[in-house]
Amino acid sequence: MRLYLCEKPSQAKDIAKVLGASRRGDGCWVGTDVTVTWCIGHLLETAPPDAYDERYKRWVLTDLPIVPEKWKMLVKPKTASQFKAVKRLLGEARELVIATDADREGEMIARELLEHCRYRGPVQRLWLSALDDASIRKALAALKPGAETFSLYHSALGRSRADWLIGMNMSRLFTLLGRQSGYQGVLPVGRVQTPTLRLVVDRDRSIAAFVPAPFWAIDVQLDPHGTAFTAQWCPPPQACDDQGRCPQQAVAHAAATALRGAASARLVKLRTERQREPAPLPFDLGTLQEVCSKKLGLGAQETLDIAQALYEQYKVITYPRSDCGYLPNSQHSEAPAIIAALGRADPALADLLPHIDASRRSRAWNDAKVSAHHGIIPTAAGTDLGRLAGKQRAVYTLIRARYLAQFLPNHEFDRTQADFDCASQRLRAVGKRIVEPGWRRALPEALTPPRGREAPAPQALPALREGQDYGVGDVTLKDLWTQPPKPFTEGDLIKAMKNVAKLVDDPRLKQKLKDTTGIGTEATRAGIIQGLIDRGYLAKNGKALNATPAAFSLIDAVPRAIADPGTTAIWEQALDMVQSGEMSLEEFVAKQSAWMSRQVERCAGLSLTISGPANPAGRGAPWKKKRKSAPRKGAAPRARKPKAAAT
Repeated sequence: MRLYLCEKPSQAKDIAKVLGASRRGDGCWVGTDVTVTWCIGHLLETAPPDAYDERYKRWVLTDLPIVPEKWKMLVKPKTASQFKAVKRLLGEARELVIATDADREGEMIARELLEHCRYRGPVQRLWLSALDDASIRKALAALKPGAETFSLYHSALGRSRADWLIGMNMSRLFTLLGRQSGYQGVLPVGRVQTPTLRLVVDRDRSIAAFVPAPFWAIDVQLDPHGTAFTAQWCPPPQACDDQGRCPQQAVAHAAATALRGAASARLVKLRTERQREPAPLPFDLGTLQEVCSKKLGLGAQETLDIAQALYEQYKVITYPRSDCGYLPNSQHSEAPAIIAALGRADPALADLLPHIDASRRSRAWNDAKVSAHHGIIPTAAGTDLGRLAGKQRAVYTLIRARYLAQFLPNHEFDRTQADFDCASQRLRAVGKRIVEPGWRRALPEALTPPRGREAPAPQALPALREGQDYGVGDVTLKDLWTQPPKPFTEGDLIKAMKNVAKLVDDPRLKQKLKDTTGIGTEATRAGIIQGLIDRGYLAKNGKALNATPAAFSLIDAVPRAIADPGTTAIWEQALDMVQSGEMSLEEFVAKQSAWMSRQVERCAGLSLTISGPANPAGRGAPWKKKRKSAPRKGAAPRARKPKAAAT
């Protein structure tokens, strides 16, 4: 019997339907010489410290660091019945096809079961990018050898063990140090969550420390024969700051007085350049979360949940947890069918479709840039958009627009820069004239009539000629102030986690980091942010994320190396080396253990000062008791253990 091992029941049902396995069995679907079973996420979990030694049930400083000699996995009690079914089927199978999600975590979900159940038969890999029938059939006809994706398992296992080592040891260490100073809550420290929290703490501190400074600007209306336009004053370089602003009030006032006394301005230089903008790439998950936060006000986890539903439930998009926006060249041949399906599903595209050329090949098609997954795009399983709820429809429309944009021309416009001399003062006017809307026709705002206030259109300059004089109208002197950095939104924080190399100050770390190095993964970043919110270390104020007092205390308490995003990013690079075969799993875990042990040794004698509980009344508070009633007023809450694999 050939056994297909899926990650979720819904995924198993879709694959079983295509394979003709229609009879329901115990935890599986059964067909002719084929069976499809499923996990429910991870059926196994990394054993807690007390599974290695009973004494670890008590948290004691002298027991640290805890480093397992041989790692243990335990069956999750909640899904034990499904584990039993999978174990029985593995014992009966003559060959296995891993059909879990096509990523590191999916590989680990399957491989840890094979190892735990001692399966030794042949293994193949089903690599799915979409769950519609056509995509499943195509993937079934192109099964990969199991060895081809095995390194993904070791990379995921390394990540899991690193998370366990840091989470278990550092959380115990700082919780115990906190108790010595009178703090009775748990201080959860994670390999990724603590550096993520540090990003927000640092941003909030830079906002708090910001001192606004005044500067001045001048707008001048010029009127060539009844068609007015606006030019801006260009202060002399010696009067400018490093941002080109004028902080010298006297200079600005003198310039405004001179300009108000002038009758005309002479055009001394005129330059027009044709600008061409290529279509943006299809979405990867991080970019989708960033755009949905900005345009739709959605949280990172909410965006992921919606995308997952569009993939699993509605089957209208490809695999959403992708870290890549490029597309394989082989996918280009499917474009005509996908575009036709999209047109049939949504009559609102009728005016756009005549501009689309399915044979156009944008920069998105590039095999060299495609990683394990390609960009998130619509499938040919077009659906009536009425089936999608408001937020689902909005997210789907954004994904669809990025795909259709690949088959439209570049967005082209003429940028005109006009420099004037007016009473010995320099003025500059900039205009923009759209020549070809191009891919911008596909954007959602271009497909729907405007509602409410529209964003101001770019200024269009009239026909101008060098050497010509133009009349001076209103002169407006503006008193302005420099603005502080903006608080992180969830989308901004996802972007910062992806591009952490740009935020690292340490020159040695910066040199080691690749520009593409991030912290966390596409699949985990949203959960990390949500976990910090649930534990009360981050608070949402509208779209903005702010660190709570407990977050500042925690970041101040832990050593800089543990909270430094650059350090975590270096470990992420090492995990990439495990995946590529440049480093063994054993070497990675040994290095992580040695580094963590040094941190325990250095920190064991620290004296901490911690503010009150992170979120004593909120959901997911780290010290919250597992009981229905609230803690008695004035009572000190008891600490509970952190989860086994805090990240």
